[in-house]
Order: sequence, then C-alpha cells, then structure tokens
Amino acid sequence: MKLADQTVTVFTQELASSAPVPGGGGASALAAAIGIALGDMVGELTVGKKKYADVEEEVRQLMARAQALRERFLAFIDGDAEAFAPLAKAYGIPKDDPNRDEIMENALKVACGVPMDIMRACGEALDIIAEFAAKGSKLAISDAGCGAILCKAAMQAASLNVFINTKSMKDRGCAQELESEANALLAKYTVMGDDIFNLVSDKIRG
Repeated sequence: MKLADQTVTVFTQELASSAPVPGGGGASALAAAIGIALGDMVGELTVGKKKYADVEEEVRQLMARAQALRERFLAFIDGDAEAFAPLAKAYGIPKDDPNRDEIMENALKVACGVPMDIMRACGEALDIIAEFAAKGSKLAISDAGCGAILCKAAMQAASLNVFINTKSMKDRGCAQELESEANALLAKYTVMGDDIFNLVSDKIRG
C-alpha cells in the first residue's frame, strides 16, 4: 500500500517508529497537501454565492490549480520515500569500499530532489492561498490562514531535508546551487506565509 493511502493512524505510527520512511520529507508533503486542501475549501465555500459572483471564475481557476497541487503533494509522500531508499542503502556500504563515495554522492543528490520539489510546490500553494484569502468568502478566511501556515511550515520542514543532504555533498557547486534556491524560496515565502496569517488574523480579531 502506498504511504499516501494509509490511514492517518497508521501513517503517524510509522512516522513515529524507527523505520527510515516515512520521514520529514513525507510529513512535509502531507502537511502541504492539507494546507492547499484548506485553500481549496475556501473556494468551495465561495463559488455559487451571489456576493462573490464577480470573482467566481477566478476562484474556480484557483480551485483547479489547488486540486492538481494537492495530488502532487500526495505523490511526493511516496516519492520522497523512494528517493531516500538509495541513500539509506548507501549508508550501509563499508567505508573502505572504493565505490562508496561515488554511490553516496549520487544518493545524496537524489535524496534532495523531492524535498526541493516540495519546497517549490509550497511556493505555488502559498501564491494560490494568498488569492483565496483576498478573494474568497470572508466566512472561510480562517481556513486560508490555516492553509498558509501549514504550507509555510511544510516548506521550512522540507528545506531541512535539503540542507542535511547538501551538507554532506562533496560536489560543493551542486550543493551551493541547491542551497541558494532553497534559501531564495524561504526568503520569499516565509514572509508571504506570515503576511497571509497576519492579514487573516487582523480581519478575524478586528
């Protein structure tokens, strides 16, 4: 069974176990899937309302993007587990094996792939949720705020899975390229996540 198809109970039990997967990457993807689902919920509570007729088409387009993004995040849960498998295996190679360094380097690069994809997708999610917060039903604005915070946290969590692997890379050029992109995403979207939260909080709390 795919990790994404497990019950919440089973998934969190495995997450809490000593098993190598699911881990931080899969957990990040799940958090982001929940976050963008909350954004989509805002859309569902907006369309069909006369008060929001002028933005209905825009909201429907945002919903379609959100739904596609949610599917991507769910796929990343298992994708991250598959990408981590070669690295878990590489750590078991004897240190005197002449091929160990090359195998480890390749495995580290592969292991960075899905967390970077999660980070990029979290940026897309926050762009979408910002629109939901601005144009969606005011009765559901708290859901946009919740979704933004979850996607922000998912991006931050995924970044740690990038940095722990780039730290061990011998190819410093590749490592620095990945770190530079990750840092740029964090710099832009952690601020956006906080801005959405503050906007929502101010509107709710008056």
